[in-house]
Amino acid sequence: MKVVLQRVRSASVSVNNQVVGEIRRGYLLLVGIAQGDTEEQVKRMAQQIIKARLFSDVDGKMQSSIVDISGEILVVSQFTLLADFAKGNRPSFHQAARPEIAQPLCDYFVDQLTQTLGRKIPTGVFGADMQVELMNDGPVTIVFE
Repeated sequence: MKVVLQRVRSASVSVNNQVVGEIRRGYLLLVGIAQGDTEEQVKRMAQQIIKARLFSDVDGKMQSSIVDISGEILVVSQFTLLADFAKGNRPSFHQAARPEIAQPLCDYFVDQLTQTLGRKIPTGVFGADMQVELMNDGPVTIVFE
């Protein structure tokens, strides 16, 4: 599993020119599910992201978590995070889990985040051609694996 976290002032995801998910201050999470990923790994990743202290306090130090600031999270599935260029210039996605495995694990990830935050987590549409807009804050971008 690979997650690219971007701390944002705002973010949205659209499908067919229709916004399907949007947030204000918080995290945009781009999520790639790999072959062999398990619910336990997904659960640990969700907890690590929830506990990460990536928001600045009054002294400008990263001391606050998404929970501390009552921030929002937008999750967008993105199998291309698992691209492999080992055999040339065209990416291979053999490390990405097949959709019938990846979608339930991505949904489980969203469920874990929802349970911890106690509110709905907006998402993109699994497998759709999506357009993502964001205003990165900082910029702060962290890769979790």
